[in-house]
Amino acid sequence: MPEPEATGTERNTASPDTIPDSPPPTGGLSPKSVAAWVLVALIGAIGWGVLALSRGEEISAAWLLAASLGSYAIGYRFYARFISDRVLKVDKTRATPAERLDNGVDFHPTDRRVLFGHHFAAVAGAGPLVGPVLAAQMGYLPGTIWIVAGVIFAGAVQDMVTLFFSTRRDGRSLGQMARDEIGPVGGAAALIAVFAIMVILLAVLALVIVNALAHSPWGVFSIGMTIPIALFMGVYLRVLRPGRVTEVSVIGVALLLLAIVAGGWVAESSFASTFTLEKETLVVWMIVYGFIASVLPVWMLLAPRDYLSTFMKVGTIALMAVGVVLAMPTLKMPAVTDFAARGDGPVFAGSMFPFVFITIACGALSGFHSLVSSGTTPKMIQKETQVRVIGYGAMLTESFVAVMAIIAACIIEPGLFFAVNSPAGVIGTSVETASQAVTHFGFAISPEALAQAAKDVEETSLLSRTGGAPTFALGMSQIFSSVIGGAGMKAFWYHFAIMFEALFILTTVDAGTRVGRFMLQDTLGNVHKSFKDISWKPGVWLASAVVVGGWGYFLWVGVKDPLGGINQLFPLFGIANQLLAAVALAVCTTLLIKSGRLRWAWVTGVPLAWDVAVTLTASYQKIFSDDVKVGFFAQRDKYQTGIDAGKVLPPAKNMDEMHTVVTNATVDGALSALFALLIVIVLLDAARTCFKAISDPPSVRLSEVPWTESKIVAPAGLIPTAEERAELAAAGLDSGGGRTKEPVA
Repeated sequence: MPEPEATGTERNTASPDTIPDSPPPTGGLSPKSVAAWVLVALIGAIGWGVLALSRGEEISAAWLLAASLGSYAIGYRFYARFISDRVLKVDKTRATPAERLDNGVDFHPTDRRVLFGHHFAAVAGAGPLVGPVLAAQMGYLPGTIWIVAGVIFAGAVQDMVTLFFSTRRDGRSLGQMARDEIGPVGGAAALIAVFAIMVILLAVLALVIVNALAHSPWGVFSIGMTIPIALFMGVYLRVLRPGRVTEVSVIGVALLLLAIVAGGWVAESSFASTFTLEKETLVVWMIVYGFIASVLPVWMLLAPRDYLSTFMKVGTIALMAVGVVLAMPTLKMPAVTDFAARGDGPVFAGSMFPFVFITIACGALSGFHSLVSSGTTPKMIQKETQVRVIGYGAMLTESFVAVMAIIAACIIEPGLFFAVNSPAGVIGTSVETASQAVTHFGFAISPEALAQAAKDVEETSLLSRTGGAPTFALGMSQIFSSVIGGAGMKAFWYHFAIMFEALFILTTVDAGTRVGRFMLQDTLGNVHKSFKDISWKPGVWLASAVVVGGWGYFLWVGVKDPLGGINQLFPLFGIANQLLAAVALAVCTTLLIKSGRLRWAWVTGVPLAWDVAVTLTASYQKIFSDDVKVGFFAQRDKYQTGIDAGKVLPPAKNMDEMHTVVTNATVDGALSALFALLIVIVLLDAARTCFKAISDPPSVRLSEVPWTESKIVAPAGLIPTAEERAELAAAGLDSGGGRTKEPVA
């Protein structure tokens, strides 16, 4: 059957990519390049071989680095280029929304280096830091395989393809693209599911930040200072020295390092009390900051702050990788633990399939990324050709963060890992009971060793420090102290890592709030046309207030009540995030088919099938499982039976909390069922649309905007090629690129 060709008034037949079989850009490899890529492939293959063939012996974490970095390089150079050039047929002559609709508020052509930093910082939140740590319960091998294979064939593909199609649609949000391209039924289900899931995700991320920064003057001061530094950088690039990215980068990094060092001084000074904030105070400040970041012009605060944060994020992770190479720590955790088969682990319950793939989200495949790829980034990208480095490349970078997180978790003693990540109800509250419980798991550790581990990082206790962040900090401190300062510096590096994690996550909350504002405005635009102009001031302020009010409410209640607010919805985080990825991949697959790319629909269709199998299996188990550690309704029945018998069961401390647990389990089970149902509706409507496009090609209608000639010259990658340098020189532009003619009308 021939592939359907898109038709209709929305389709501009002058666009270069309307010929499905037009040859992609070529660029053969020289013998020297072939030799280099063969070497890279061999390094990756040897790394995987060592990991796969080890039989119980400890191996160096450096092999895990080799396997992942070799795979990333091959994936980016060949698979990402294949998708960009052959499947998507990116067009450097086509003007992007940033160029055509530039208004200096939401649409603004942004240097690809700054935009890479913004996009990476916006998508790289808590997931790549804590998800792999928790999944280490199953051993280092299952998580590592999913992180690397998942990102190359699923996560990075989703991000790049979503960014491409959103760019072709004036930066429309994922939910609105679903409504425009799939249909009103599936689109309505997608809009509801996407917005509800996004509010939950933002509240969860915000809670992690609040917990990390509470009573931490060093962290509050250092992170707070990134805001005025970012404002200065934004004005510098926009007004004082337009286009001088290198200059502002050097200044910004210097100021950032000074802020980090000064944070330590402040923590030891009389000003410490000023920056020692309670959780409730942090919630208020975060809500205020989220609103301001959402309404200010994107060039003024959001983009420069994310770009600045990326230097610290990528720099710290790169130094951590160097530390692994220099210190050569061994992986203490087994390749695969018994918990992988039994599914009764103390960190999280459930079998390896599907729950490893749910627990590790952002490092391999994350639905939240699709919101950014259809939110701020498509409104700022200079050229279509940059979707590869920004969409695929930034996701690979985040995946490497996840690899470093799993290394951090697996180089510490397994006994310490389980003592830190198991709840108090499982291991008790003393080092003696924890030692006994962990020994029962099969990983011996003495009470003295547990006490010494806490003393080394100047903590009173490390028991039941669940959530993943403290474990990552322990691993990072072990790596850095092995290279710099020795055991005496462990405490410094541990607390540095905690502050680093808070900075990592905050950039996701502010960008996510702005993305939520775009989503809500797109949705309201279906009812009131004024909202379709996403820079319309009343719409900007109203939508921003609704979004921050949504996640802010759940965050505030969660801080005040350990069993309420976002704490009630926290168990939905992983599944909800991956269900969101199913929506994004369904939209991308539909658009590939509708736009005449049926032969390439497997690029997103295969990851979609895998993600649907994982998430719906997990949803089914969370709803119907009889295991009280897994099933929401089974948990509800257990606590309801306890109430009927007049018993108080942990973690509840009284009968009121017993009723709260019953309510929470009921709500979580009902929402799990609702989200799964909404996703099934989206999938069925998408299948209907795809079948119609294949069987009746003339009926296809796309909401893609007409082709318009681009007046901007800019490189496709972070480093210009020789051809691009010549093009820039001929246009009289530096490496940042820019306009060569009068602005496009």
